[in-house]
Amino acid sequence: MSTPRNQLSLHMTTKRTVHTPLTLLEFDKTHVWHPYTSMTSPLPTYLVDSAEGVYINLANGESLIDGMSSWWSVLHGYNHPKLNAALINQSTKMSHVMFGGLTHRSAIELCEKLVQLTPKGLSNVFLSDSGSVSVEVAIKMALQYWHSKEKESKTKLLTIRNGYHGDTFAAMSVCDPITGMHQIFDKVLMKNIFAPKTND
Repeated sequence: MSTPRNQLSLHMTTKRTVHTPLTLLEFDKTHVWHPYTSMTSPLPTYLVDSAEGVYINLANGESLIDGMSSWWSVLHGYNHPKLNAALINQSTKMSHVMFGGLTHRSAIELCEKLVQLTPKGLSNVFLSDSGSVSVEVAIKMALQYWHSKEKESKTKLLTIRNGYHGDTFAAMSVCDPITGMHQIFDKVLMKNIFAPKTND
């Protein structure tokens, strides 16, 4: 059954808007939700034009030194020639393929290098796409281990206070419940055990 033309979504358009930095920022402020800020009174955002090494270059001509490596994901710096070349090379073959029942040379060779770097006994690799997801996977593996041992009552996790482990639900449950930033989710998170933090 076809939809009458006049009932199509108002968001559909064939006209491409020509943006200026000002109109881009205005659309961003009105329609894009950024993390760690209010949806109703958002903090200002800065329009990035490019990045190189430790520098983030803004559309207004200013440059910033990125002291947190884009949340710790750019430790080799932006626009690194070796990483760019590897990305371009891989994209000519495939940018992504699911890992369920499939594998490929790049993943196997990466896992081989990781196994060579880790201590004896850490000889298996599970790939995930972010820090939070890796914490979720680790928690699920721990729970699944006890399930396989028929000790399904073992569901509590022990962690150290003042920790931050991510923003997904299981990861939030092992972040510090007092000094962390997830207090509003306290009633729906798993209840875990927090040991005192170690002295520096």
